[in-house]
Amino acid sequence: MATVRVPVLRHLINCQTRALRASNQRRWAQVHDVRFLTTTQQPRHILEKYRDKLDRKAREEGHTDIDSLKAAYADKIQSLRKETDTIPITPIPETQSQPQPPHDAQQQTSPSPTGTTGTATPKPTTPPTPRPPKTPPNTGIKPLSSILDLPKASLLPATELTAIWRLRHASQPNSLCAAIPTPTFTAMNTLARTYPQFVLPVPHPSQGAELHFLQWTWDAATRSVTVLFTQLAEYKARGEFAAPHTTVTHYLDLMLGPKRGEGAAAGEGEGEGVVLMQGTVMEDRGVKVDDARWLVMCLQRFYGGWDGAGGEAGKVRAEERRRLLEWFGKGDARFSVEALLEEAERMG
Repeated sequence: MATVRVPVLRHLINCQTRALRASNQRRWAQVHDVRFLTTTQQPRHILEKYRDKLDRKAREEGHTDIDSLKAAYADKIQSLRKETDTIPITPIPETQSQPQPPHDAQQQTSPSPTGTTGTATPKPTTPPTPRPPKTPPNTGIKPLSSILDLPKASLLPATELTAIWRLRHASQPNSLCAAIPTPTFTAMNTLARTYPQFVLPVPHPSQGAELHFLQWTWDAATRSVTVLFTQLAEYKARGEFAAPHTTVTHYLDLMLGPKRGEGAAAGEGEGEGVVLMQGTVMEDRGVKVDDARWLVMCLQRFYGGWDGAGGEAGKVRAEERRRLLEWFGKGDARFSVEALLEEAERMG
């Protein structure tokens, strides 16, 4: 029996000792604000990292060591800490709606100057000062009114307006232009709202094909829709900071067609509206104007601009292009660059 009791007693003694240690540890434990410690205590490795520079600074200013240098700049350090610790408070604008008191509270009586009780006279309220309208952000896109005389252009038929638009850009070697019928652009714009990003290939007979990333943007202030083309390698390297090599802007001011002038007969001067497109190819970006024209043609085909051409075979090809656009936009694994290149070869 003694041999059995000894291990039991040892076990009880060890348990009591561990419990006593744990109670002592809990008794003298301290709780610190971890956020405060991580934001205000200076890490030692920072001081060690800049110790040589601080020593050199101290010697240059005639101090014996780093502590003497810190003491000399104590006031400046304290003022900087106070500035960084101050949190500015933004005042509530006057036009912000305030909670209204209940109807019963507005009808409460208040003592008058003579001591009698009467209905409280409401104080006249000053209407809030109207704020000026917000200025739209400057996107760098010129409105169509700064390029054409819109009142006169709105009276022209589509054929004459197209000729004037092309003649205006004929002398600019790095310029692209087109007049797109309203139904065609409407179909393209509908798909672009759903799938605003895509990739298009530019075939090079000696070097294979180069992929280009495109993105649609809309600007309500100038009534325009712009497509930015960027080399895919450039976009992968720099992301949203990548510089596009070609910008193509579509103006929607004349989508409704020409207006009838005063005194014109019924039906005279009416016709189908157009969307005027102009583009610019940046120099020294490694992209030729012919390559940019190819990209614009592929853009129109993949976004449904030519869906009605080619009969039954054209409908099959249009459906295949539509699937590639949808798969890319949704990140579907069925999208492949090989299928994209095959479709581009058929277009050529």
